[in-house]
Amino acid sequence: MTQQAMSDPEQAEQTTQVAPATEPPSILTKAFDLLRAFNPHERVMTLSELSRAADLPKSTVHRLLARLVELGAVEHHRSGYKIGLGLLQLGAGTPAGYMRDLGLPHLSQLHRWSGATVHFAVLRQFDVVYLEKLSTRDSPASITSIGGRLPANCTAIGKALLAHENFEDLAAFLPNPMPRMTARSVTDVTTLIDELRAVRDSGVAREDGEAQPGLTCIASPVLLNGFAIGAVSLGFESGTELPPRAEQALGMTARRIAEDVDCGLAEGREHWFPREI
Repeated sequence: MTQQAMSDPEQAEQTTQVAPATEPPSILTKAFDLLRAFNPHERVMTLSELSRAADLPKSTVHRLLARLVELGAVEHHRSGYKIGLGLLQLGAGTPAGYMRDLGLPHLSQLHRWSGATVHFAVLRQFDVVYLEKLSTRDSPASITSIGGRLPANCTAIGKALLAHENFEDLAAFLPNPMPRMTARSVTDVTTLIDELRAVRDSGVAREDGEAQPGLTCIASPVLLNGFAIGAVSLGFESGTELPPRAEQALGMTARRIAEDVDCGLAEGREHWFPREI
């Protein structure tokens, strides 16, 4: 405390004022904590498993599950519980879900042609959220999943999206260092922005082992009026070759999705553009 504050009782009292205590989590917060305990690896869970995963008392979990089952958000499954199909309907009703529906024929065509894993994602804060993933049975195991989130700086699809953001804003608001997923992840903001400038110029983003060792991705943004409303990527095992003209096919897929979204928005859905989609 400064000498000036010590000589001013009122200022000293304000300086030493204790911050208000944090409010306890609401029942809605607890319900979402419980729902988020489910994941692609644990799709059916018992009450005890949910209690541990959500860090909630069993009595609380029991009450929440009863209400969530009534609402269709959770369903019984043998001796456990699973996410209810009612939530699938809600998730599919988003503007991003509409964009995924329009893009799926083009993504499927790219997947059949390339034989690589195809991803479709959007940007939320500084994460990518995966809307679609198309892979083959012999595709290398991947940490990505539909609805899953990964740090944008670690993925080609995230870089394709970030490359069309305002670089001054990114420099000011990105955490520094950024999240690291592997030893090859780019965590320095200045280094990332230099890379994003090149991505914006070329139209193609790349990463090799930055999100997962042994996997490489290339990605192109879905651009509408200069905004990257989504992005498409091809993922494949590091060291393997994609078919010739893979980058051109990737870019064409992104452009076709943008054209379809543009037509769809013109049918009275303009208020979905650009950031809310």
